[in-house]
Amino acid sequence: MTDHLSVQTKDATTVRVWDPLVRVFHWGLLAAFATAWLTADEVQPIHEVAGYTVAGLVALRLIWGFADSRYARFTQFVKGPGATLAYLGSMLRRQEPRYLGHNPAGAAMIVALLLTLSGTAFTGWLMAEPDRVAMLPALPQIVSPAWADDDGDEYGEGGEAEGPLKEVHETLANLMLLLVAAHAAGVVFASIRHRENLARAMITGDKRAPEPGDIT
Repeated sequence: MTDHLSVQTKDATTVRVWDPLVRVFHWGLLAAFATAWLTADEVQPIHEVAGYTVAGLVALRLIWGFADSRYARFTQFVKGPGATLAYLGSMLRRQEPRYLGHNPAGAAMIVALLLTLSGTAFTGWLMAEPDRVAMLPALPQIVSPAWADDDGDEYGEGGEAEGPLKEVHETLANLMLLLVAAHAAGVVFASIRHRENLARAMITGDKRAPEPGDIT
């Protein structure tokens, strides 16, 4: 079942789905996260700049999710657990419909990625300056004692915070790798199932025009 299609038609076979900001966000976020991952514990200034870039891009995407760009709006693609599970079930039966925008499984992945990236950036920001933890109402009693290592030093090598806070930061970063891998696998799977290159669509902004049975 489809509703009214309000996207710009490029030609008879394609439609414009992804606006420029969504595309820049997608590839910019990939580049920033990859840079942050590769420079962790190696080139701290670059790592921090990349982390702040990730935070800025996530904030921009959250704002844009409420803007008047149809397929970027959260209300357009974020579904409840029931709809997401139903879609996953249809995938197992190889009966899933083609979505012009994000399908429910992809939408759930986007939410997971944004939440994990936010947590990674936030814990990284806290680690940069110990005084920042004191700004929070509950965390000082939990995190501050762990900043002392076995020798009683407050910081490890390079002045980085040790203990649970760093472990949470690294755990979230590792979780991001798993989510990125799952996201890439999902993109490949959907590209094969629906006979379109979704990665290229995120570059050009265009997808194959909707056909009967597609959800727009």
